[in-house]
Amino acid sequence: MAAISTPALMTATASILSALTPSTYPRDMEPHDSFKPFNRRLVLTALTISTAVISSAPAVLARGLFQMPPFRLTNRYFLVRAGESEFESLGVINTNPVAKTSVDSGLSEKGKKQTVRAALELMAMGACDSGCWIWPSITQRAYQAAEIIAAVCGITRSYIVPEYSFLDARGLGAYEGKNLEAISEVYASDNVSPRNKPPPIDDGTPNESVADVFVRVTQLMSILETQYSEDTVIIVSPDSDNLSILQAGLIGLDLRRHRDLSFAPGEFRFVDMSSIPTYKQPASAVYKCLNPPTCDK
Repeated sequence: MAAISTPALMTATASILSALTPSTYPRDMEPHDSFKPFNRRLVLTALTISTAVISSAPAVLARGLFQMPPFRLTNRYFLVRAGESEFESLGVINTNPVAKTSVDSGLSEKGKKQTVRAALELMAMGACDSGCWIWPSITQRAYQAAEIIAAVCGITRSYIVPEYSFLDARGLGAYEGKNLEAISEVYASDNVSPRNKPPPIDDGTPNESVADVFVRVTQLMSILETQYSEDTVIIVSPDSDNLSILQAGLIGLDLRRHRDLSFAPGEFRFVDMSSIPTYKQPASAVYKCLNPPTCDK
């Protein structure tokens, strides 16, 4: 819709105000009789003009809808993967959200050291020098990692904001309980299409595709970009896939290639929108369709 000129809006507004101006009636008249009758057509016309002016505001000023990749980020972000978990130390896949707050889902001794190292590096970078918000998954290892980061960087627990669902570890369905090496089969499927799901299982473990996780992390970013402005936010995930898929979305990388951006236990990265990370290019520089017709160009 074309923008309405300022003079036209002023004229319509003046007409409305004129219609609402009290007349000089005797004091003993009822209050509802103290105004001139409305010109309904005039009111509707003015409201239409006002709506048109509002709707013609530049879209770049709107903050309500977050899109990937974003035009810009309002805040500064660090992405942190929690250190090794107890299950990972045993070489076992564990993604069932039912057990996410269990002590068994916490950091291993090695994982605690990895997280302390990451926290010290964040402090050295001055990540929280001007204050920061720490958003961990409520998963035990991620929340433990957040507490370690807060303690090292001198941040009180009131700045730790637990996230209850958007940062759950990616549900791997029938791979639950299998050896960690089996996850390579999941990533081989991801390379074909971001909509491919791991096989389902009936123990309550979700079987999530890359696209499913992408929806979750996009919703998370929408909340953060709306809730904060010019703040530092440290996102702490219990696994790599949340972060690699999020980073792929932020830089506009084909989601099938999120594995190229995988995070090691205890690894963190600063989200720098002006510098796209170097990632391994396939030999042909393009992805081939491995399973027609379920391909995403």
